[in-house]
Amino acid sequence: MSEALVATEVPGASVPGASVARQFWRRLRAQRAAMVAAAVVALLVLVALAAPLLTAIEGQDPTTYHPSLIDSARGGVPLGPFGGVSGDHWLGVEPQTGRDLFARLVYGARVSLGVALAATVVQVLLGVVVGVAAALGNRWVDQLLSRVTDIIVAMPLMIMALALLAVVPGSFPRPVLVALIIGFVAWGTIGKIARAQTLTLKELDYVAAARLSGWGTLRIARRELLPGLAAPVITYAALMVPANIGIEASLSFLGVGVRPPTPSWGQMLTSADVWYQAAPQYLLLPTAALFVTVLALTVLGDGVRTALDPRAASRLRVGAGRRQESKAVKEGTA
Repeated sequence: MSEALVATEVPGASVPGASVARQFWRRLRAQRAAMVAAAVVALLVLVALAAPLLTAIEGQDPTTYHPSLIDSARGGVPLGPFGGVSGDHWLGVEPQTGRDLFARLVYGARVSLGVALAATVVQVLLGVVVGVAAALGNRWVDQLLSRVTDIIVAMPLMIMALALLAVVPGSFPRPVLVALIIGFVAWGTIGKIARAQTLTLKELDYVAAARLSGWGTLRIARRELLPGLAAPVITYAALMVPANIGIEASLSFLGVGVRPPTPSWGQMLTSADVWYQAAPQYLLLPTAALFVTVLALTVLGDGVRTALDPRAASRLRVGAGRRQESKAVKEGTA
């Protein structure tokens, strides 16, 4: 079976005349792991969006303090078995505060995912603007913006985030402030990607033709360069979302990120290190939520990278074609 025939029969093969979006979808759909990860991510997003409905069904909210559920004489241990698990509190309550654990877990999905997505948007906007401006500016502008980008890349991300969160006034809502700071200290890599890609694109014939036609720099950037940046930027952004979830969880765990009573998976782990022996769900539930979310987003991001990269997609088609050939040979000899 020829490779050309294989490419027309296997999932993920490019279809002549098909739109870029359709070809991307076919390549992504051909990756089973990526589709399973996409389903998991969709479920997590649904849980985050439906958090008010889910907690209303249970009849609890994530911020209400329940002193009657706490044994103050024993240092704040929840009353009842398994950390206070009951019909009113499906997963029990947190020690010392008595706040409902299920409500904080589902609302924590909203906070952790929201902070990570917002931080990624800030990274993309800053990185693309600085990278494109450096590539299209004169030599002095390019040198200045490139050195600024180098400084951002060289800075220890966690240390800078910790320092900024400690000194920036808390006039913003804490999750918003955390998202802005994560995005601000982590845009350097995407800035380098945007600059390198723009330097390549601006030498192409259609960009030169647009320049000769009298188009201004902003119009060329908007109409000709930004579409060419979409694939590498989307690929990097897809892989940065799980990284930002881990950064937010680390900052909250250290006590400088999202603060109580606002729920966050990282902030939930802060109290779990003392009480998990009494009720393992304090540690296991937020850890499992972080693990599943980061793993699903990482696999999905890798699938997006493969679907957007023609060379990777070509290898995917050839590999799938070989598997089909092998299956056909086995069926023919059976």
